Amino acid sequence: MEMTEATLTMQSARRGRVDPHRSMRAYDADADLMLLHFGPQHPSTHGVFRMDLHLDGEIIVKATPYVGYLHRAVEKLCERLTYVQQTPVVDKNDYVSPMTNEQALTMAFEKLLGVEVPRRARWMRTLFAELQRIASHLLWLGTFALDLGGALGGGSTLFLHCFRERELILDLFEEVTGARFHYNTHLIGGNRHDLPAGFAPKVHAALAIIESRLAEYEVLSLDNGIFKMRSRGVGVLDGELALELGVTGPNLRASGVDHDLRRDAPYGAYDELAVNVVTAQGGDCFARTQVRFGELRESIRLARAAIDGMPEGPICGHKPIRQPGQAKATGGQVYVGIETPRGELGTFVVGGGDTPTCPYRLKIRPPSLHALSALPYILPGATVSDAVAILGSLDPIMGEADR
Repeated sequence: MEMTEATLTMQSARRGRVDPHRSMRAYDADADLMLLHFGPQHPSTHGVFRMDLHLDGEIIVKATPYVGYLHRAVEKLCERLTYVQQTPVVDKNDYVSPMTNEQALTMAFEKLLGVEVPRRARWMRTLFAELQRIASHLLWLGTFALDLGGALGGGSTLFLHCFRERELILDLFEEVTGARFHYNTHLIGGNRHDLPAGFAPKVHAALAIIESRLAEYEVLSLDNGIFKMRSRGVGVLDGELALELGVTGPNLRASGVDHDLRRDAPYGAYDELAVNVVTAQGGDCFARTQVRFGELRESIRLARAAIDGMPEGPICGHKPIRQPGQAKATGGQVYVGIETPRGELGTFVVGGGDTPTCPYRLKIRPPSLHALSALPYILPGATVSDAVAILGSLDPIMGEADR
């Protein structure tokens, strides 16, 4: 079959930048292109996400993503709730990493209100953040195995094993908060729950099990010949484009950009803990997998350091802010960004307005949305089956992207 101009043009996209805004009329008029609606009811779209894929045979010529199927008006809802009522709301945004959702919002409120956080609470938050990163990356690896299907020994093998290890982290969170998923444990000025007696040995035991099994998971993925064929050179995102699009987190570091807020703008206990930033150079699906494996090991190390160095002292300030009327802001605006498993999760808050106990304006910067913005650039030239791998490698959470 003779290759059309559209196919030849877009197959070269792997080697250079494409224009995602290019009109379909600019392609070869004789090309027999097909429009495929990929999602939103599709198990590999990681929630309810849709893409329009213009195809020349199996080759993607143009990709147009559509978000908003999970829009819940979270930011506007937060402007109608008091500062102390909002933690359970943002828990559901990145529903894979509720602990870091809470931390990002709470830190922004603390900065706006001028509230100090005790040292023990800051160390606890850092411990929770690293445990949450481990749980999130495990879930990503398992679902990515399903996205690639038979490439990983049937796909479901690694999926079930990763969920088994993730349960160990959820057990730890349940020990502290009484919940396995949405925790509502961060308070303005500290934490709601202290670490229970005998918690440190349980943390070490869980981390030892997870660490011992990572080598096996690398054999099933990074050392798998089919996995390499399906991930190397697929979905290449160069560092310059990633920075232009605001991509952060593992997706940015897999493109060779050495940037991590835990080290570059430390918060919590990261100013007392050395963070080794994991990077890779390929910018493809394989590199994004390499980075997350490296981050799993680094988070295990940081979690051990956090629990071993946990200081004594209070977990809240002298006057914990628990009641709706206790937190008031008559003005000011702040932005706080933290490093979640998906990148920079930012919270921009404006105080004041008619109701000082509520934010006048609140805006959330979701790293998943910025990651999805790369799809129109990196999908052209790939095949339909590649689209599933590329989307999965970016690790988007649609509740966070849509809010």
